[in-house]
Amino acid sequence: MINRELLRPQNLNLRDAEIIYYPSFYNKEVADSYYQQLRDETAWQQDDIKIFGKVYPQPRLTAFFGEPDKNYTYSGITMEPLPFTGLLKKIKTDVESITGTVFNSVLLNLYRNGKDSNGWHSDDEPTLGKNPVIASLSLGAERKFQLRHKSDKTAKSAINLEHGSLLLMKGETQHFWQHQVPKTKKQVDPRINLTFRVLN
Repeated sequence: MINRELLRPQNLNLRDAEIIYYPSFYNKEVADSYYQQLRDETAWQQDDIKIFGKVYPQPRLTAFFGEPDKNYTYSGITMEPLPFTGLLKKIKTDVESITGTVFNSVLLNLYRNGKDSNGWHSDDEPTLGKNPVIASLSLGAERKFQLRHKSDKTAKSAINLEHGSLLLMKGETQHFWQHQVPKTKKQVDPRINLTFRVLN
């Protein structure tokens, strides 16, 4: 259940971007429950990813859910959607009620420890459309989310994504900004990230 009075959205106020952060999208009790269910019940997989012509095991586990025929391709990987589970439908409805966007797919990432990461990239695949709306729900350990402007190397930002938080990226954000979840040498517990998308 979302308590709208506790949402307290924060606009990151970055130029060439529309990014809003909801630190308390879910309270701890709900976030704990959803984290445990997704951790235990998801069919996680580890794909190989192609970077500069070389193939490596992806440094995290993933799972992809969506409407039929909504395949998602990135970095040489094509994922066929699993049907939405009851829990994912519930979370999707909650996210849609805040963002005003109807999503047809969600990519789940499991960061098992500080060695798992997601390198610099933009969510700008053609299937996402011109100005994609990406809603990212974080469950589990807090991890740093870094942003950098593509042309202005001095424009950078970082935010710690909290347990139960939602980050919304929309407008021209993906045209001008890259983002990443870097590796860390700190001892960190696992984190699950759900990125809701609209695939054309």
